[in-house]
Amino acid sequence: MKNISKKTLVASDFSYSRWEIIDSNDRKAASKEVLGLALDKISQGIERVVRQREENENEKRDYISSSNILQNIDLSKSISDDEYKEKKDKLQDEVAKLMYKFYQKGISQVLVFEGVDAAGKDGAIERLIKKVDPRLYSVHGISAPSKEELSRNYLWRFFTKLPKDGYVGIFSRSWYGRVMVERVEGFAKTNEWDRAYGEMLDMEKQIYDHGSLLLKFFVTIDKDEQLKRFKDRQREPDKQYKITDEDWRNRDKWDDYIEAMNEMLERTNASYAPWIIVEGNCKKYARIKVMEEYIKAAKNHLKKLENKK
Repeated sequence: MKNISKKTLVASDFSYSRWEIIDSNDRKAASKEVLGLALDKISQGIERVVRQREENENEKRDYISSSNILQNIDLSKSISDDEYKEKKDKLQDEVAKLMYKFYQKGISQVLVFEGVDAAGKDGAIERLIKKVDPRLYSVHGISAPSKEELSRNYLWRFFTKLPKDGYVGIFSRSWYGRVMVERVEGFAKTNEWDRAYGEMLDMEKQIYDHGSLLLKFFVTIDKDEQLKRFKDRQREPDKQYKITDEDWRNRDKWDDYIEAMNEMLERTNASYAPWIIVEGNCKKYARIKVMEEYIKAAKNHLKKLENKK
């Protein structure tokens, strides 16, 4: 037991969260030492935060991005109506079988969908789960955080939505809002969103190490296609709920969003949580690609877990 405790202390002792070893043979002396240390650490913490604010730390960045990932995507990819009809049902059947297999094996899945506004994320999700037993999945449409959520760490509201073993959690927008909308719109300070890349990867590594399948789809379209879809939404009564003044404001900041998205894709593409870029100018092509990529990744994940046994 002593060796286990020592290993635990060594493995979890960091410069920003030190273990303090207290001799408790004398309980009164130990209590005084704990109280003294607590007061010192609280005072140091307050001084550190005040100093950071005074030094305007939130304006400083070491990272310089030169990535043009999205500008180099071939958005002319398409699929014919006949090929779409031929593939869709077969792929949906296979998706349903795989998700049920994950359920039987007690393996959870986390699927993240991000992308340019009006790129077709929700349409791709709808086709992906069309034939899946609805008891196996939850779809979380992520919007602005509530007052309660704002009072906690920004990742808290996502941890609470992670699926149980065997089930699927699908996020239409996700924690990556921290480095996109919160970055561009100024809802998070520079030092807050700049450190978030590592924080989000740490979260995803925990999900992966649990044995879960974690996939991140980024659906993209060009600026002209987005304008066409925005106008379609305004014109068609059954789609008007999809377009808001905020969408138009975001469009005015297209270049800022593309810059943020490029950096996000570059800095958070990990082997255990890869980004799958989906060319979305042709909606049917995008939907087929999402299903094909899911099937490929799901099969590989099951094979890896089998090989570990």
